[in-house]
Amino acid sequence: MARFEMNSAEIAGMGAQAITADVFFQMGLDRSIGRDGTVDRVAAHMWFNLAAARGNRDAALRRQEIASEMTAAEVAEAQRRAREWIRCH
Repeated sequence: MARFEMNSAEIAGMGAQAITADVFFQMGLDRSIGRDGTVDRVAAHMWFNLAAARGNRDAALRRQEIASEMTAAEVAEAQRRAREWIRCH
């Protein structure tokens, strides 16, 4: 799979239809390992959730894995952010 060199602001500026599940998946991976310097499980879960919603099976597995390391409140926040992203894009 190709490595996507994009950040959240770049993705936000793209048309929602142009964003593939692979882009969302890569964003989730980047946040889950702290590629930008900080691990952000809430953001990772959100991106994996969006990728899974677009049919990426690996994202669904990663989302489940990362959720096991999060509190219920963190999972709820990630889900809220994913819904908000969908609503705005």
